[in-house]
Amino acid sequence: MVLAALDTHSLTYAVAGIAALAGAVLPRLVRDAPVTTPLACLGMGLILFSLPLPLDAPDPLAYPHVTEYLTEVGVIVSLMGAGLKLDRPVGWKPWASTWRLLAVTMPLTIAGTALLGWWMVGLAPAAALLLGAVVAPTDPVLASDVQVGPPGAAMEDVDHPHDAEEEVRFALTSEAGLNDSLAFPFTNLAIAVSVAGVAPDGWFGEWLAVDVVYRLAVGLVLGVVLGRMLGRLVFGTRGELQLAKAGEGFVALAATFLAYGLTELVGGYGFLAVFVTAVTLRHYERGHEYHTTLHDFAEQTERLLMIALLLLLGEAVGGGLLHALTWQAVVATLVIILVVRPGATWLFLPRDCLNPAERTVVAFFGIRGIGSLFYLAHGLNRAEFAQAERLWAVVGLIVVVSVVLHGISVTPAMRLLDRRRGRAAAQ
Repeated sequence: MVLAALDTHSLTYAVAGIAALAGAVLPRLVRDAPVTTPLACLGMGLILFSLPLPLDAPDPLAYPHVTEYLTEVGVIVSLMGAGLKLDRPVGWKPWASTWRLLAVTMPLTIAGTALLGWWMVGLAPAAALLLGAVVAPTDPVLASDVQVGPPGAAMEDVDHPHDAEEEVRFALTSEAGLNDSLAFPFTNLAIAVSVAGVAPDGWFGEWLAVDVVYRLAVGLVLGVVLGRMLGRLVFGTRGELQLAKAGEGFVALAATFLAYGLTELVGGYGFLAVFVTAVTLRHYERGHEYHTTLHDFAEQTERLLMIALLLLLGEAVGGGLLHALTWQAVVATLVIILVVRPGATWLFLPRDCLNPAERTVVAFFGIRGIGSLFYLAHGLNRAEFAQAERLWAVVGLIVVVSVVLHGISVTPAMRLLDRRRGRAAAQ
């Protein structure tokens, strides 16, 4: 009776306070356990929904635009944090594993997932292609446990880039930063097929020229330009205007929103611009301690958003998000996570910089998360797709399985890999 009489408005603030407190406490509680913060947050969301509280389960189908905006913010903040971590200079050879993941693994994952969506799940071609696009990128929000450390943690020798920074974490961090941008052309391809039909005559030319060439080029160029301009503003000014001297961490948010907003205004891919801005800014005065301040602020903001989003996802799952699943969809989900992404990655990653154990870890930890939820909401808000409810159920299950499976295995896997590297170094 008391719980039934609770004021929903006040209860929402109380839950938000608990979530914020969890952001500070959970990483320390699960540091040495085979459980990650995302997994704990997802469980908290399920528990909250099971309690007799006057809280409605969040429904992405009922609130599609709210879902898109919330997940969008979570992704762009995490992209800034990921870019600010990367100490390795950009180049063809130092980033060899990244380019292979983007050019080979990602398209193969999209194609394999789309085929499973059409053949096993029973989705229409446009919906199957959308499924492939939204689950292809490794999530920058939930993959923090397999990413590199903060700026300067592994300042590297330019002549020996692979000796200074652990390759597995670098590959997963850089991949998560870039393939969230590269999922946009494929998502837009699914939208075009949904609107104009499967025949390429009605969409191919415009899609290639605008969605692939123009928008990627604008995102890349603006990212570099804005990163350099912000670097000069932050580190190049003198006196009271020197932002690096002031030590204000919220400049990271300013850079995030500025890069994203300006790029989207001119039709470019804001996700790409944010990540490139972060990487470019990171290499401006590389040894300056202010990079750590920027990264730490972005990471704390990202963690708070991640906890909120996973609490909502847990409540949505408890409220029936997965009700439209079939046994074929469940099998397809397991094949996507355990076979499609790992197989495409393991077979085509460069063997000159990764041994078999390292390739296996990179292949397995293609974590799916908030980015997939954003892309699905984005696609469904731009065009009519058949079986939208089933799409949400399949993508929701993929994210839940990824959070649980990768959350349980990430700590033991990375410790085993670190021990192997330690023994190799000792010999």
